[in-house]
Amino acid sequence: MRLAYGVLAAGGTYFSHRTLLGRDAGVTLIVVLLSLKTLELRAKRDAFVVFFLGFFTLLTNFFYSQSLLTAAAMLVAVLVLLTALVNAHMTVGQPSLFTAAKTAAKMTLIGAPIMAVLFALFPRLAPLWGIPSDGMSGRSGLSASMAVGNVASLALDESIAFRVEWLDAAGKPGAPAPAAPDLYFRGPVLSVFDGRTWKPEERRLSGIPPLRTHLSQMQPGVRQRITMEPSNKPWLFALESVGPVPPGFAIDSTITPDLQWKARQPIVDLTRYEVVSYPNFQHGLAQGSPVANRPVGVADYLERPSGFNPATLAWTAKLRQQYQLDTQPDAVKVERLLTELRTGGYSYTLEPGTYGTHTADEFWFERKAGFCEHIASAFVIALRDLDVPARIVTGYQGGQFNSVDGIFTVRQSDAHAWAEVWLRGQGWVRVDPTSAVAPARTGSFTRLAAPQTVFGGAVAAVVSPDMAKRLRAAWEAVNTAWNDRILSYTQSKQLNLLKQVGFQSPSWEHLGYLLAGLLMLAGAAGSAWTWWSQHEHDPWLRTLKRTRTALAKCGVASTSSSTPRELAKAAVAKLGTPAQALAEALLELEALRYANGQAAIKLSSINRRLTQASRQLKVA
Repeated sequence: MRLAYGVLAAGGTYFSHRTLLGRDAGVTLIVVLLSLKTLELRAKRDAFVVFFLGFFTLLTNFFYSQSLLTAAAMLVAVLVLLTALVNAHMTVGQPSLFTAAKTAAKMTLIGAPIMAVLFALFPRLAPLWGIPSDGMSGRSGLSASMAVGNVASLALDESIAFRVEWLDAAGKPGAPAPAAPDLYFRGPVLSVFDGRTWKPEERRLSGIPPLRTHLSQMQPGVRQRITMEPSNKPWLFALESVGPVPPGFAIDSTITPDLQWKARQPIVDLTRYEVVSYPNFQHGLAQGSPVANRPVGVADYLERPSGFNPATLAWTAKLRQQYQLDTQPDAVKVERLLTELRTGGYSYTLEPGTYGTHTADEFWFERKAGFCEHIASAFVIALRDLDVPARIVTGYQGGQFNSVDGIFTVRQSDAHAWAEVWLRGQGWVRVDPTSAVAPARTGSFTRLAAPQTVFGGAVAAVVSPDMAKRLRAAWEAVNTAWNDRILSYTQSKQLNLLKQVGFQSPSWEHLGYLLAGLLMLAGAAGSAWTWWSQHEHDPWLRTLKRTRTALAKCGVASTSSSTPRELAKAAVAKLGTPAQALAEALLELEALRYANGQAAIKLSSINRRLTQASRQLKVA
């Protein structure tokens, strides 16, 4: 039967995950086999095996999340499981479960220093240390493409995308944040449109090589330390613009010709890096020709699929004729469309409804409402109809300053889409059409609020918005400390710790020597304590011995086999009335050990009385 169950467990796991390897399949198999193990419990030792397998299974939670809440939940689970293990060693029904829980908590406290030492000194050796590559499937983040609705779904997500610390020239946190118009964190650049979805340009539409144009960055630069949450996406975020990647940068990454910063591998772990950005930059002009006409390849950013958005095409043709746009610079055409957005009754909303085939037509002439992706898409389509090279850039815009820890927080709700247009003499220029519809979105970072749930409404009725904001800021500050001190404790920080304790050139050998030495010291201390207490582990016996020693100093002779009653008689016979209080305490000590119905007597109280009586005898 056991063999049959084992085969079924393995077969079911393979059927569910199409593999027996990896995180999800491995955890599934462990949980199923742990459940099956309970079916063959025969003796206490079988129960202990189940307990220890339970401890091992608890660790698998860290494969999915290493957040502070996960760690707290696992600590509670460990205490509960340890309580059950302690209780399994005790007589059924005696003592109480509360006593077993106290013992478990005491064991955890005793083990905490050992855990701290192992955390600090146990070598972080890849691939044993870290999250496997499939550890972040299904996490939210910007997509490599943008169909209508993708970015809008992120606006409801208040989870943190990354945190930013603004650094001064010395690399110390505390520098002021840039102005609001500069808070654009660049992500995927989308330039190919199939009528419904915007995609990145993996290869040139006309078959010519990728456009490589000059990037000119002007001082001053803005230095940042960014802590990215896992996204399972390759993009690294920073203020526009970054480039090129600094030599020796810890993350294997590259800057694409359209200024996307991409890592070679998806970001599946908490990642921290420092970078300098230059908000005042120029990109898209041929190198050495600051006032050049369109470089080869820019015309590809005029491509648009045929058969889509006919009303927009007719409208832009009318604008050409009405405002004589064919004879005007491209900047005038851009400003014309922005004016239409400002004065045409358009609105910014989280609920624009489901768009059909002709998305630009519906935005410009029917719904006149949309989220940033709807506005940017319709704006770029209209610009291309006016022969203005344009593309869409997605990323994050804005953020929130945390007054508790002084860190700037960017959330998934700050996800944004804007346009870039190529202008003669300027190159690629950022134009945010959403600011023409809703200036507060990009100026004061006012976000649309999602409809409240019943629970959220009940909480809002009890907790004021200011209090909720302060509580969230405090919680995020605690999470930041957890990320900095626990999750970001890397190999380099281990070696820096060795430098602080006196190692000049620390290495893994030194780390092993130090860890082994501390473990040996802890083992020796435990052995000494065991040797000291092996005959006197009983607190009652220790109290009796201490009293016998105190009486011997007062001239009262006794042997190691003398009972409390015998000591009391000898003390009164030798010392008289002054020993009466000590004699009474000794009789209570005897009653605590042997008499029935005396459980209410506390050994600690008797200890205090005996100590006080012994001091009085010494004085007398």
